Amino acid sequence: MIERYARPAMRDLWTTENKYRQWLRVEILVCEALALLGQIPPDAAERIRANARFRPERIAELEADLRHDVLAFLTDVGESLGDDARYLHLGLTSSDIVDTAQAVLLAQATDMLVDGASRLVAVLKEQALRYKDTPMIGRTHGVHAEPITLGLKFALWAFEMDRNRRRLAQAREAVAVGKISGAVGTYATVEPFVEEYVCGKLGLRAEPVSSQIVPRDRYAELLAAIAITGASLEKFATEVRHLQRTEVMEAAEPFGERQKGSSAMPHKRNPVQAEQICGLARVLRGYLTTALENIALWHERDISHSSAERIILPGATSLLDYMLDRTCALLGGLEVFPENLARNLALTRGLFASQRVMLALVEKGVARDEAYALVQGAAMDAWRQGREFRQALEDRGVSRYLSAEDLDALFDLAFYRRNLEVIFRRLEAL
Repeated sequence: MIERYARPAMRDLWTTENKYRQWLRVEILVCEALALLGQIPPDAAERIRANARFRPERIAELEADLRHDVLAFLTDVGESLGDDARYLHLGLTSSDIVDTAQAVLLAQATDMLVDGASRLVAVLKEQALRYKDTPMIGRTHGVHAEPITLGLKFALWAFEMDRNRRRLAQAREAVAVGKISGAVGTYATVEPFVEEYVCGKLGLRAEPVSSQIVPRDRYAELLAAIAITGASLEKFATEVRHLQRTEVMEAAEPFGERQKGSSAMPHKRNPVQAEQICGLARVLRGYLTTALENIALWHERDISHSSAERIILPGATSLLDYMLDRTCALLGGLEVFPENLARNLALTRGLFASQRVMLALVEKGVARDEAYALVQGAAMDAWRQGREFRQALEDRGVSRYLSAEDLDALFDLAFYRRNLEVIFRRLEAL
């Protein structure tokens, strides 16, 4: 049976005390396995489970002299056990404890990230359905293209976050792996049963082949999933920043009644939450770089990865957890300005219909190149002269091919939403 422990919040998961708690769990389970093998007395294993304690301040004191964190930990725990201390850590290397305990922490941390991603998927799906029929201009290269709806934008993000959720869940499987295989992974001083027993109790899989450590490509897979998720959050936040620009102002992040935008300019309402998310995504990519460089170690192991992991593993998981929470608040509370969406949609005086007009001309028998040239010429007239695109088309002689009724239909916004129901049926099944 897997041991069930209450899952802490992310801020509590990576504390030094919780790290020692997981180390002690592994040491106790190893003793239980050794007792089942008859290698230590069963009553000794029972006493160890009942009496083993650690004191973080004492471990820190010992580590200052010993310069070895695991030995300091074992010495402190041994002081609570008396003669039974001789049964601790039999046949093990430090990484048997550290990596197996770390797998528990990483699995729990990733579970929290998957939960956070699921919350954001729900927020995005709700917003997509809310704004399903709210028209706006779509932009490519930052330039007006054709009409979409705001709901479509949210729907696209919902599916992207669902992919991130699945990436994180897959990475969780990659890191939920322990090893109790001795100094170089040969099981020379510890039986494979011990690894099987301990990992089974902790809800982990055993590493099929280890060196002194669990291979670090596993950690890199998790950091990659975290960095990709962060990049998606950056993408969403960047869009909010663009939509909140004064010249656009189609949407804006939540702004509290007592919030201040600038120490100098009282009128400022800045997209600071979105900007923070964009900045933090850069940090996640830096953590990934370090995780990738930790894969290549000397022979069966060196410790060049260890110091970096003390920063990147708590840092990346905690940071993404925070970013997911902030993005839920940002997008869930997004203020939308439909009147500005409509204003900007009309800004180019109908140029969004250029493709439809060109295709209609082709259907009327006009050669495609000729149709393209006619429509482009009218479009350039509309751009340069600030004219209605439809009038520019008529001045270019499009009425030879298209009636007024044809043009009415070509400029009808409803056309651009005619197949969106297909997309939203997919969304509802998400």
